Amino acid sequence: MEEQTKEVTTKGTVVSIGETKELIFDGKSQQFQQLKIKIANGEEVLIENGGIPVANSIVYKTNDRLILRQDQNGWVIVDSIRTDGLLMLTILFVLAVGAITGKRGIGAILSLVVSFGLIFGWLLPGLLKGYDPILMTMSTSLLMIPITFFLSHGFNRKTWTAIGGTLVALLITSGLAGLFVELTSLNGFSSEESGFLNSMVTNEINMKGLLMAAIIIGMLGVLDDITVAQAGIVEQLKAANPKMKLVELYKRAMSVGQDHIASMVNTLVLVYAGASLPLLLIFVNNPHPFLEIINYEFMAEEIVRTLVGSIGLILAVPITTLLAAGTFENEKKV
Repeated sequence: MEEQTKEVTTKGTVVSIGETKELIFDGKSQQFQQLKIKIANGEEVLIENGGIPVANSIVYKTNDRLILRQDQNGWVIVDSIRTDGLLMLTILFVLAVGAITGKRGIGAILSLVVSFGLIFGWLLPGLLKGYDPILMTMSTSLLMIPITFFLSHGFNRKTWTAIGGTLVALLITSGLAGLFVELTSLNGFSSEESGFLNSMVTNEINMKGLLMAAIIIGMLGVLDDITVAQAGIVEQLKAANPKMKLVELYKRAMSVGQDHIASMVNTLVLVYAGASLPLLLIFVNNPHPFLEIINYEFMAEEIVRTLVGSIGLILAVPITTLLAAGTFENEKKV
């Protein structure tokens, strides 16, 4: 009896579609389908799709590949199989990086592997064990930053300078994150995922600290771009004019850095808008006053996350430029 109720997961392919009709649930139409699916062992099973009201009704086509689960009630569709498309996209990404950047692209791919390894092998297990999120994130960052920077950009003065600027900006951002999470009384429970995580794990997780850790991790990748770019600008200015001194190096590099900041601010807004369209639609469709809406924790959390991260990125430009100007000022032309 126990074996009959045990859940089994397998893969299947839609071989044909039988009865289809439109059902109405609470005034909303939903497509009903009777699907014949061939599972991994060659057996064909019939599954009804859309017979009960769901928020995200999906209409399947012939040859769609699905993940199925069998329990005491029979076979049900769990989700679509997406691994083939993800693998294809990953290969395309690696080829694009290699074609455009050459040997340097290999280092960039390796740095990506290192980042994922540290996050999934060090940061996340530590968080699940209940360790302090800020300490775990900072220790991960201290390991990740030098390794990934050297792999991507080589072992040179430019990279060392970018690492220095990144670390200083990271410390400032950490302080700002802690300050404004407290000032805005955020507790880290604004999303369903946070509540689900808190109820699922056995160890107590500091959700407020997890929110601050997310802000820090979220800006690390962009910091790489900004700090290396600014250090590279100073290096090239010095190479073009070896007589250029610290003040002039800083001013000229900052004139480019200011353009970088201006475009980055717009980019951050567009990236956030693209990733949060459902949230923004709720915002626009809400009849309550603007000041009341932004006071909701789920909105305040996103505002703090975006603005604190942006301030850290903006400050990274002058910090790195100054460090680079000081580093390259006395460099002799070889």
